[in-house]
Amino acid sequence: MKTLIEITVPQLAESLVSATIDKWLKAPGDWVDIYEPICEILTDKVNAELPSTVSGTLMKILVGNGETVPVGTSICLIETEVSEEQSGSAAPAQSGANVSETAAVTMLADENAPMRNRFSPAVQQLAGEHNVRLSDVTGTGLGGRITRKDVLAFVASGAHQSTGTQPVSTIDPKAQVRTSGIHLSETPRLPKIEVQGSENPGRGETFIDVTPLRNTIARNMRQSVSEIPHAWTTVEVDVTNLVVLRNKLKDEFMKREGVNLTYLAFLLKAVVNAIKDYPIMNSTWAVDKIIVKRDINISLAVGTEDSVLTPVIKNADHKNVAGLAKEIDELARKTRDGKLTLSDMQGGTFTINNTGSFGSILSYPIINYPQAAILTFESIVKRPVVINDMIAVRSMANLCLSLDHRILDGVICGRFLQRVKENLESFTIESKLY
Repeated sequence: MKTLIEITVPQLAESLVSATIDKWLKAPGDWVDIYEPICEILTDKVNAELPSTVSGTLMKILVGNGETVPVGTSICLIETEVSEEQSGSAAPAQSGANVSETAAVTMLADENAPMRNRFSPAVQQLAGEHNVRLSDVTGTGLGGRITRKDVLAFVASGAHQSTGTQPVSTIDPKAQVRTSGIHLSETPRLPKIEVQGSENPGRGETFIDVTPLRNTIARNMRQSVSEIPHAWTTVEVDVTNLVVLRNKLKDEFMKREGVNLTYLAFLLKAVVNAIKDYPIMNSTWAVDKIIVKRDINISLAVGTEDSVLTPVIKNADHKNVAGLAKEIDELARKTRDGKLTLSDMQGGTFTINNTGSFGSILSYPIINYPQAAILTFESIVKRPVVINDMIAVRSMANLCLSLDHRILDGVICGRFLQRVKENLESFTIESKLY
């Protein structure tokens, strides 16, 4: 016999109390296999796909995109086949939970639905490739949202050729960024955002929807700035020998490991060794005590088109430079592919951000709450430097440290930065990766 099963928000982590429905992957009337993802949910830690616990037909969506609900809340109803024995013990869903197929179709096709003017990055890209104006396309997705199929059907009909529309975006994604830094390895990615058209298009205004992920970032940054008394300091590092060492080893390392050998791997090694000498840097504030973490888990700030996430390299002090390089590559790839798990995001004790990758030479980073400090590695730039009363051209970089002044003071942070500087400048052409 058939019965309705409620799918609820699971307890994905011990500290998780709520989650936001970021995007539904299934619509009412769709068949869902067991363990097949039905929606994407956003928590304070990471995006995750929520799999179905049963096989059946999705009958009704109870929580819309962008809504935040407590853990345990029912978000949809799935009609499934159960045996008589199972049906005797299963609790039936509420009788008012059924929704007719006609009502679902009406909701999906309504052009005035609230999702009508919200476009996914994939839809925007497809519309730009085919010179389609999305306001001309009828959306059949959830809440009137335009899907890739809608755009392709519109292109196949030839309607876009007769309207003489312009591309969705006039920004050239291949535009080059000029910088004097020497480790800008690729053109930075441009953000792709969900856009809602202005009511007064003649004014040249555009409304940008605040996505659940951006809202989470805003909340966490506000908490960090409001609760932590920030201070910051910086030192200049001569990385000439490190540049020579990397240039010598990077091609062979790529052939051997299939991974790019970045400067960041050497920095992580230098920072981890400095934290061993100054363990107070690896701590958090707990009102009546300071908790010094035993494990050194490095949170690595990784930028995507829409946000910055901080996946964690766990037990970084147990890894050599080669191991750190492989961890960096794996976490960066998983972040940009949207494949991070909650485990990848938890347990960080100290954060490092490679701001020099886009040419920055000086920055004031915001601490990754509730950690005690964050370090940025700025762009490597060739500059004239006085050595033994003579001028030489050297590869120089700045290290910027933001600190929680409740836990850390200038003396300890100055010594810590000097130790990181010494560790970086100690790399020579003979240094080993393994």
